Amino acid sequence: MSVKIRLARRGRRKAPFYHIIVADARSPRDGKFIENIGKYNPLTSPATIELDRDKAFEWLMKGAQPSDTARAILRFKGVLYRKHLARGVAKGALEQDKADQMYQDWIEAKESKISQRIEEGKIKRAEFLSAVSGSPKAIAAIEQDSADEAAEQFQNVDVTDDAPAVEAAAAFQNADVSEDAAPVAEAAAPVVEAAAPKAEAAAPKVEAAAPEVEAAAPKVEAAAPEVEAVAPVVEAAAPVVEETKVETKETAAPVAPAPAAAEEE
Repeated sequence: MSVKIRLARRGRRKAPFYHIIVADARSPRDGKFIENIGKYNPLTSPATIELDRDKAFEWLMKGAQPSDTARAILRFKGVLYRKHLARGVAKGALEQDKADQMYQDWIEAKESKISQRIEEGKIKRAEFLSAVSGSPKAIAAIEQDSADEAAEQFQNVDVTDDAPAVEAAAAFQNADVSEDAAPVAEAAAPVVEAAAPKAEAAAPKVEAAAPEVEAAAPKVEAAAPEVEAVAPVVEAAAPVVEETKVETKETAAPVAPAPAAAEEE
């Protein structure tokens, strides 16, 4: 059975990350695996790699074959360099202590480069954000001496001249208005109770008449100019009408009584 060190895709659509796994070469990409030895996220800058170097080295020494991407990750994390040193120890070209020291020095130098690259990325990102959003305006510093003088002046203010105003304000705040408001409320209570049934009885009529009022409003507005035009004529004719009524009453002849019916012979 051939064993491979490869990546298994995880994450949602357009936001992948990968598990570094040891699996049978016949298993599908996201199928069963033997062991999970790390994670790889290519979306960060720089890419985030978490790898168990000891387990990866053990599987390499057992004959596991890494894929192309996994090989690049193992080279970046120093696992292939450790395998190279182990082969030199096996051939007698190096001693184990010397090989371990060389490996530790290489790891420290690599980690320092990675940390420096991360710090540079943070600085570039901060510069980009400041260029996009702008820098905040500098706030003028207040001298401590002037602040202390202002505090002393505020504490030494003499308020004796304004004592009557202060006392009046305190009396107004502490005034009890419950005694004056009680008689008014008692006198108004019967009126409110008596008006409540009438208001309830009139409410349906008002609601029923509302559509008719709304329908008649346009007609009233349309007739308003004609009414205004006729008003002067009516006012001018009013005296003539009154004089005509008076003359008619004075000249009217008395009404003769109806003739009696002829007696039957």
